[in-house]
This record gives sequence, structure tokens and C-alpha cells, in this order.
Amino acid sequence: MNAADLDETYRSYIACLNRQDWPALGRFVHDDVVHNGRPLGLSGYRAMLEQDFREIPDLRFNIALLILDPPTIACRLTFDCTPAGKFLGLDVNGRRVSFCEHVFYAFHNGRIRQVWSLIDKTAIEAQL
Repeated sequence: MNAADLDETYRSYIACLNRQDWPALGRFVHDDVVHNGRPLGLSGYRAMLEQDFREIPDLRFNIALLILDPPTIACRLTFDCTPAGKFLGLDVNGRRVSFCEHVFYAFHNGRIRQVWSLIDKTAIEAQL
């Protein structure tokens, strides 16, 4: 997968998340995906994302910085949203918060196989 194809695939993946088009998720995510060292598989990864959208109804993934080094991506995602209750163990309870997530993805055969993610919890704490 070259950089242009990787870029197009990743941007389509983010659009899929923002549409909550769960049936299409398998086009982008490997059946044996691992998230932060936890083997979730496609169904577990989908369940994790669905839970995120239940807890944060206005969740939207925004690409702030994207670095491509096929088959790897590094991305800074930004969020401006209102989690309904607890988020990352914090009592957000519908208050608007802005934060970033730093994510590394490893692709295998054109789909996301490994995800390493870190959310800037300190930024959220500072807003509460």
C-alpha cells in the first residue's frame, strides 16, 4: 500500500466512523485487530466504538495531523464534544470538552491490524 492509498483509506475510515456506518467497518479494520495490546477482533473493536458513540452522542473524529509511513500511520485526532456521563473516569456529565487523541495504526493487507491510542486526559481534567 503506497502513501496515497493509505491516506485515502484512512480518511475513508474516519468518515465511516463519523457516519457510524458499522457494516462498512470491516473494509478498514482487520478481523484480528488489536487495540492497545488487547486482541479485540473486529466485533470487539466495533463494540468499543459503538459504546463511545453511546457515551458521547455528538462524537466526531477530526484529523488534525496525519503522518504516513506505509504501512504505518501516526495521527493526532481532535474532539470537541459533550460526553453524557463519566468519561475516562471523570464526571463530565454533559459539559463540553475539547481534547486530543494520539493514535498509531499498523496496516496489514490494506486494513488496520494494530492500534495504539492515548487520549489527553489532562486536558479534559483542566476543563472540569
